[in-house]
Amino acid sequence: MKIGIFGGSYNPIHTGHAIIANYIAENGGLDAIWLLVSPQNPLKDGTKGASDYDRIRMAEMVSRRIDKVITSAFEFTLSAPFYTYNTLRALSEKFPNDEFTLIIGADNWANFHRWEKHDLIASEFHIMVYPRRGYDIVIPEHQKNNVQVIDAPIIELSSTQIRDGVAEQKNMSFYLPADVYQYILENKLYM
Repeated sequence: MKIGIFGGSYNPIHTGHAIIANYIAENGGLDAIWLLVSPQNPLKDGTKGASDYDRIRMAEMVSRRIDKVITSAFEFTLSAPFYTYNTLRALSEKFPNDEFTLIIGADNWANFHRWEKHDLIASEFHIMVYPRRGYDIVIPEHQKNNVQVIDAPIIELSSTQIRDGVAEQKNMSFYLPADVYQYILENKLYM
C-alpha cells in the first residue's frame, strides 16, 4: 500500500487539517492517509494544551469521517526525540510491504533543511508538499524524483489561533469540526 504520513501535534486538529487530508485522500494517488499524532515536535517549544489522549481522540473524530484516512498513535511507541526520519524508518521496518510518503505544508518545506537527517528523508522517502500562503515551493533538481507538489486548497488556520480563541471564549465553531469543538467545550480544553 501507498500510505501518506500527515503528522502533527493536532493540538487541536482543525478544519484546515481535515480539508487537506480529505483533498489528498481524494487526489493524491495514495491508498491511505495516516493522521500521525506526534508526542512533541523537536522544533517547537512544549506548547501547553490537550493531553495526548485528547489529541488522539479529536484526530479520530476527523479520520472516521474521511474515506482512506485513519488516526495513528504510532509515534507514541517510539523513544524521544521524535525525529521524522526515525519515525519513517520505524514505520518501514514494521510495515515492510508498504511505501510511505511524507505529507508536509510549504511552510515546513521552507524549513526542511533544519530537520534532522532531512537529506536521508528526501532520498529514501517520497514527499508531498501542499501550498501555504506566503511560501514558494522550490524543489531542488536533485530531489525532483522524490518530491511532489500537490495543488491542495490553501487554508489559513492555525491551532495556536484556535487555542487562543477558545481561551478567550470566542466562537470557534467554524474553525473546527462540530464534534471536535463540542469535545473541546465539554472537556474544557484550552480554557
